[in-house]
Amino acid sequence: MKFEQLQKDMIAAMKAKDKARKDSISSVISAIKKVAIDEGCREDISDELANRVILKELKSVKEQIDTCPDERADLKEQYQARYDVINEYAPKLLSADEVKEIITTKFAEVAATKNKGAIMKEVMKELKGQADGKVINQVVADICK
Repeated sequence: MKFEQLQKDMIAAMKAKDKARKDSISSVISAIKKVAIDEGCREDISDELANRVILKELKSVKEQIDTCPDERADLKEQYQARYDVINEYAPKLLSADEVKEIITTKFAEVAATKNKGAIMKEVMKELKGQADGKVINQVVADICK
């Protein structure tokens, strides 16, 4: 996701007086800026960095939804709205089948060792931000059986 696009969408939400959308996008922008400053690339924010932070924010909001008590429907609704907005910007993640195909073709030598740690180390370098870590872990576990 282009960082500039997020900024344009936040301005559009401000003009439309859509407070919930503006707040959601604003929180993602500030998280991206914080990570960019921490990594020393404040001036040149890459799409990979933006996608990584968006996925992290999405996961965080999902946890908020899951842990929110049922009697707090108003809060749960607010979290769900935030999740929906952030999800619009999240990159499409690879499915388990796609991950398995990549591991068996690109990482065939490492996969042949059946060493889960070594496989995860190599695969995570390549697929970080493209697939959910839990999905990758599950596929690697199945390969190592």
